[in-house]
Amino acid sequence: MTPPSLGIARVWPPYQAVARDLERVLRDWTAPDGEQEALREQYLAHLGADPMAVSKGGPPAHFTAGCLIYAPDRTAVLLTLHAKARRWFQMGGHIEGSDLTISGAAAREALEESGLVAGEIEMLPDPVHLDRHDLPGAFGRCREHLDVRYAAVAVHGAIPRISAESLDLAWWPIDGLPEGSEDLRPLVQAGLDALERA
Repeated sequence: MTPPSLGIARVWPPYQAVARDLERVLRDWTAPDGEQEALREQYLAHLGADPMAVSKGGPPAHFTAGCLIYAPDRTAVLLTLHAKARRWFQMGGHIEGSDLTISGAAAREALEESGLVAGEIEMLPDPVHLDRHDLPGAFGRCREHLDVRYAAVAVHGAIPRISAESLDLAWWPIDGLPEGSEDLRPLVQAGLDALERA
């Protein structure tokens, strides 16, 4: 059951636009399977219960935005070696007060962490995957991320550059993800499926 519209007045003004957009995106998104539909409903319930969950400064369980970047031929994905987790992940991170939309937050994170610039990726307009996961103590007061994940394709000639947020960047074949990153397989497949539909 979808909860009633969230109380935007309860959200810090810089986050009101992105909170409103996230609610719309979650209401309109058609989940590809029952597991993703259950997460979509959990996300809406969490957002309705605490709209400040769009901010890292909100509750310990809060929303994040991610983006998986595919090579132009879609045979590889660009991953970042996360400094805290010491694991390879898709690009992504916390929503900021300057973000007006959840897709805009995902695009900003993709560019910041990959070193690519606007015009070097083509992003799908809708999420492709949701992932809710616990965090270890190394992440401070953050205890759980409710990640909204998008997919993008790098244009031919785009050159990733390591940023201050990454220890390393690398293209990994979709059938040869790095050890310890097997949990990315559902996201990789969801992105491929969405790109095929598009």
